[in-house]
Amino acid sequence: MKVALVFLLCSSVNVGCLDPMPYPEKFEDEYTCLLKGYDESKKLLERAGKEAVNTHGLFYKFDCIEIKLEEEDT
Repeated sequence: MKVALVFLLCSSVNVGCLDPMPYPEKFEDEYTCLLKGYDESKKLLERAGKEAVNTHGLFYKFDCIEIKLEEEDT
């Protein structure tokens, strides 16, 4: 089993989110994925910048989703 990290960029002004953005790395467990999600969402928010965040009400959501690997089927 692996865990995939997926981000959503959302706007409270436009009341919606863009399409999910998968993180390229997969994780061994949910705990590790969540820690990376919090770290990366902070970096993404900082990259967006204070003005864009305040003007457009930007925020990031993320989720860690369990994925089944093909080898597990055999």
